[in-house]
Amino acid sequence: MTIELNGKIALVTGASRGIGEAIIKQLAASGLTVIGTSTSTRGAEGITDYLKSIDNPGFGVVMNFNEPESIDAGYELVVEQCGAPNILVNNAGIAKDNLFLRMKESDWDEVMQVNLKSVFTLTKKAVRAMLKARWGRVVNISSVVATMGNPGQANYCAAKAALEGFSRSLAQELGGRSITVNCVAPGFIATDMTESMSSDQKEAMLAHIPLNRLGCGEDIAKAVEFLISDGANYITGATIPVNGGLRM
Repeated sequence: MTIELNGKIALVTGASRGIGEAIIKQLAASGLTVIGTSTSTRGAEGITDYLKSIDNPGFGVVMNFNEPESIDAGYELVVEQCGAPNILVNNAGIAKDNLFLRMKESDWDEVMQVNLKSVFTLTKKAVRAMLKARWGRVVNISSVVATMGNPGQANYCAAKAALEGFSRSLAQELGGRSITVNCVAPGFIATDMTESMSSDQKEAMLAHIPLNRLGCGEDIAKAVEFLISDGANYITGATIPVNGGLRM
């Protein structure tokens, strides 16, 4: 896919592994300057090393989404070294699963902070610069469970459903300045956790997926790439499902 975004800067959160890692690789290959966040110094250094290896001027930065001051410091470093990002991909997230009646209030609060409140904090910073430039792209990574629910994930599902509502509202506020806001909602994606499943568990999962396979990080990354491209100029407030047909 050709993206006419020369000189644009993309900030991707939660980029040291999994879906986030696939996204930074996809966007870097498209010619964007890419900055990726990690909660650890080691993770941020790994992102920097990868981007250097492909001659991308971006780097990795530490952001702990449980700590607003860490978000502030990380964003200031990005602006200082690369300039304000034109593209923001909010991918960072955690899960603290348990049945609702056994769920600790602290687990509810932490998932809401990392998966939702931090998106508010970081997006507010990035959008200020996008408004001045009269152009921007925000892509929020949601989940199929935002609309279908999942036992043991009341906190995670609530945060992702709220993220989609937030995105639609923001899309209406910012559309007049050529800023689009969209979501990508992954289904079941191959991860370290799914690799540890038994054959019976995998077969039971695949029985619900018409395409008969788990997704991969690249499937999500390509959807993100499309949403920031010129080909998606007239798409905003949308949630793109990437789930193999799991939820139609």
